[in-house]
Amino acid sequence: MRQVVELAEGRGAPATGARRRIAVLVPCYNEEAAVARVVEDFHAALPDAVVYVYDNNSTDRTAEVARAAGATVRREHRQGKGNVVRRMFADVEADIYVLVDGDATYDAPSAHAMIARLVEGGLDMVVAARRGDERAYRPGHRFGNRLLTGFVARVFGSPFADMLSGYRVFSRRFVKSFPVLSSGFEIETELTIHALNLELPVDEIETPYVARPAGSVSKLSTWRDGLRILATIGRLYRAERPLPFFAGIGAALAAASIVLAIPIFITYAQLGIVPRLPTAVLSTGLMILASLAVACGLVLDTVTRGRREMKMLAYLAQKGEDASACSGESLPGT
Repeated sequence: MRQVVELAEGRGAPATGARRRIAVLVPCYNEEAAVARVVEDFHAALPDAVVYVYDNNSTDRTAEVARAAGATVRREHRQGKGNVVRRMFADVEADIYVLVDGDATYDAPSAHAMIARLVEGGLDMVVAARRGDERAYRPGHRFGNRLLTGFVARVFGSPFADMLSGYRVFSRRFVKSFPVLSSGFEIETELTIHALNLELPVDEIETPYVARPAGSVSKLSTWRDGLRILATIGRLYRAERPLPFFAGIGAALAAASIVLAIPIFITYAQLGIVPRLPTAVLSTGLMILASLAVACGLVLDTVTRGRREMKMLAYLAQKGEDASACSGESLPGT
């Protein structure tokens, strides 16, 4: 614990004398009952970090309470967590970013281990896998998280056990090269898939998770936001893996075409006629569509490869940690 504080203060910094600036980013919407505890806990855990609370059109006293607790308070008028994260990443300058929800369900002292893992491993993102009282989760949220995490693991090869965690630590290189496109709670999905798609160095550690304090209410809708997250995964899969996506559509269309065509070929072989001309036309049309789908997948796969290269170039354009300077540092956990 003491060592990571020294790291934040610069006493464990590289020999160049560089000082790591740590920013704690807290998106908030109607969190009057919890935000003061979040700000105070992170001030205690990371004394030299700057805690930024971005108020997203709260109708209660969230901004006033956060300011009184010692946070730097800013406002984002476009509703939605994704919009808030986009503004945070654009506005805040730091070397290490800690993103955490303002509902006081995450463990602030765990930031020490997460930052240590990020710095020691030269990583770009560390995710906090929530472990704790089952009563802190709604059953629908637990099931949805497992379902979506499993789906992403199957499609993108995800190493994460808790893809939807709102508690993450990022490098500056990640934050300043990440193009935030989502507007709502699907931002966690986008963060995860962006890192997996570019094969960035990431990790996950288990952290305590507790129930919300009295008076704090979840803004997440199990069905509405779950469907939005699932739609985001589908959209990103289509955008980042177009060849298997359209090849799958093509295979389904080709299979339907063949099923329809088999009786026609049998009848033609037996009688020498084609009595069901509309079915023959439909079968032919489906096979043409299947060919077009595969062709689209091939073209878009080339386009996607170019987009991925541009994202990687934007990532590499950001200065990373000097590995040689960090090699002799005393890091947390060592």
